[in-house]
Amino acid sequence: MASLPKDFLWGGATAANQCEGGYLEGGKGLGTVDVIPWGEDRRAVMLGIKDYKTLPEDAYYPSREAIDMYHHWKEDIALMAEMGFRCYRFSFAWSRIFPTGEEEEPNEEGLKFYENMIDEMLAHGIQPVVTICHFDVPLHLEQKYGSWKSRKLIDAYLRYCEVIFRRFRDKVTYWMTFNEINMLMHLPFMGAGISIREGENELQVKYQAAHNELVASAMATKLAHEINPDFRIGCMLAAGQFYPYSCNPADVWDALSKDRNNYFFIDVQSRGAYPSYAKKFLERNGITLEMGAEDERILRENTVDFIAFSYYASRLTSADPNAGVSTGGNVIKSLKNPHLQASEWGWQIDPLGLRITMNSLYDRYQKPLFIVENGLGAVDQVEEDGSIRDDYRIAYLEAHIKEMMKAVEEDGVELIGYTPWGWIDLVSASTGEMKKRYGFVYVDKDNAGNGTLERRRKKSFEWYKKVIATNGECLK
Repeated sequence: MASLPKDFLWGGATAANQCEGGYLEGGKGLGTVDVIPWGEDRRAVMLGIKDYKTLPEDAYYPSREAIDMYHHWKEDIALMAEMGFRCYRFSFAWSRIFPTGEEEEPNEEGLKFYENMIDEMLAHGIQPVVTICHFDVPLHLEQKYGSWKSRKLIDAYLRYCEVIFRRFRDKVTYWMTFNEINMLMHLPFMGAGISIREGENELQVKYQAAHNELVASAMATKLAHEINPDFRIGCMLAAGQFYPYSCNPADVWDALSKDRNNYFFIDVQSRGAYPSYAKKFLERNGITLEMGAEDERILRENTVDFIAFSYYASRLTSADPNAGVSTGGNVIKSLKNPHLQASEWGWQIDPLGLRITMNSLYDRYQKPLFIVENGLGAVDQVEEDGSIRDDYRIAYLEAHIKEMMKAVEEDGVELIGYTPWGWIDLVSASTGEMKKRYGFVYVDKDNAGNGTLERRRKKSFEWYKKVIATNGECLK
């Protein structure tokens, strides 16, 4: 049986707004995630239904310091190298390069920060995989234009893209235009800096913003290929197959419909046109999109090179509103699956679901896949001897990697790499917590922001190091 390719990209993943910190250092401007608090107001702000400007003065904003990678990046890259990382998936903070998003010239200090990081990675043989926009939009663009509600954002985004593509044309190969682009539909402010104001048609606002992002992504793809034909540009979605609650055809249809809604963005980015089901949905809901004369051509001619996705859990759905019990999960609603265990936060653990999701995506698009997030959020205990025995994390990742390898070896899915989420502990996007840990490396910090920020290797650190060194063979 064939094994994973020799050049398979093992690594880890983070986002600037969850680990970088230094929120006003080096000329950086405020980003939208910098005004999302920890605590009881967090979800309402993420949903775009509570104005961040009305928050109490003593609100705590976890992204502002996060784990302070801004001052610890050299140490952190050394830890990645020790594990044997072949790539590191991370994001640039847009407002570190264009503090307001409207400057004529970029912030050189911000560019230099990322250049130093990338040079250090390359010196250790670690390939950078860059997310251009991982949720955070310069706050000024939200305040002036309403973020992606406006086509003005397309111009600002392309100005940003051109600068980073030219600056890093010889140092970065893999780029992703937007992180979990479908999250716009579920957490509009978190996902895209979108607020839903009184009197606005929520669906109209969301789909117009989505259209603007899709056009921006296609134009960025075109620009990237012009600047360096060897660039590989990917889209990225929060993935996870919807299962029908029962064999009732109504449940099967409900699952299919929800899968489609989730794939909508990727259908456009990968196939180059709005699918017929989406056009009918817009028509049924009275949504008329403001489109440029060239938008359809731009989308058609500039599709992505690969499909990146996050996978944490499958989902379960029913046409019957009274069926089953709802459970927690990565924002997207799901019923409790009686065949699956769940994490402390209610995320259902479904390793086979990763193989199912990979096959669904590959069957649908026939483009290389890249798993850029997968992991278990859990409470870790530091023992008296300083060790952290996170066997539950090892068990989760081992089971998922085995199914990933089956998808490649037995099903023929083309896979570029695997970067588990949160190779190091960081701020949880959904809850703003530090207690909910994902990493192979422990960071001494609590939910309220207290701690030394000391890095400490967990048991999973050595385990993942061995997985990479054997190209996954040690799991067989």
